Amino acid sequence: MSKLNIEPIKLQGLDLKRPLVISGPCSAETEEQTLDTARALAAVGIKVFRAGIWKPRTRPGAFEGVGSLGLPWLKRVKEETGMYVGVEVATSFHVYEALKHGVDLVWVGARTSANPFAVQEVADALKGVNIPVLVKNPVNPDLDLWIGALERINNAGITQLAAIHRGFSTYDKSEFRNHPQWQIPIELHRRIPELPIITDPSHIAGKRELLAGICQEAMDLNFDGLIIESHICPEKAWSDASQQVTPQGLKDILDNLVLRRPKIGDTPRNELDDLRKTIDKLDNQLLDILKERMRISEAIGMYKYQNNITILQSRRYDEIMRDRIERAEKRGLNPDFTTRIFESIHEESISCQSAIMNRELKNKEGKE
Repeated sequence: MSKLNIEPIKLQGLDLKRPLVISGPCSAETEEQTLDTARALAAVGIKVFRAGIWKPRTRPGAFEGVGSLGLPWLKRVKEETGMYVGVEVATSFHVYEALKHGVDLVWVGARTSANPFAVQEVADALKGVNIPVLVKNPVNPDLDLWIGALERINNAGITQLAAIHRGFSTYDKSEFRNHPQWQIPIELHRRIPELPIITDPSHIAGKRELLAGICQEAMDLNFDGLIIESHICPEKAWSDASQQVTPQGLKDILDNLVLRRPKIGDTPRNELDDLRKTIDKLDNQLLDILKERMRISEAIGMYKYQNNITILQSRRYDEIMRDRIERAEKRGLNPDFTTRIFESIHEESISCQSAIMNRELKNKEGKE
């Protein structure tokens, strides 16, 4: 368990009910676009406004934000709407500029959180400041790196801390821009239960039609908030147009969210406990079966050693995967889920057989 000194996020005068919703355009493009978007969001009840001022882009030549020029626009947003404002920061200069212009909260982006040197620079610039700081997960699925970034910010004295789950880059084909890999933020919550987790469905989805489903899943997992990109005219956005929604579109998503109870009440508890006991029983059976399967793998490893057969048998592996996926589909199981399970089983089986061969070779060398 990681030990962080965390206090609840406090924005004066704002009742931070779950979910905390932060919204605004991917990029502050012009003063008019920024203010028009903010006014429309304020009209539908959004209290915290976000806008990209400095935009880290994958390749040079893309729009990289208006820079410090846009910070007075955010100041006007605060004055006219009463909203709180937040921006992404990646350098000490960004931090100083944001604070100078009265920004209420900042977040560390995914590209920055992947670089401990960059995170430390931001952390050092934040020393002595008492504002909420949110840390996005690194682009790669590395939980320890994510926690390390949170620790660096916390060590600088920032106690109003939260994590942003924005999905992870992958070479695999997926309907998502960044695969959510929900098990990673779930494990983060298990390790640091007091840390608020805010989901960024815009960067997970990459397209607006997927936003509602991702928002609902985040709420079903009892995460604390949502940071969603909204633009007064998304189709004309200068960056990430396909993943932004209008303020009214955002309201529609939020109005249709189902917020389930975070704790179990007395009435349904007995039924739920019975179902959980059944799950526990089945899990124990699965573990017994896996133990027996690995025992057979060890026996196969010994046979291969004694008969001078290579460990990896690609044709056999392909046959197993085709057969198991077909059988799983007949049982109504997700083929991707089945593939991941049997890939893991095969990897462990290979490790078992390698260990057997290495052990026997050492024993043979010792006797000689």
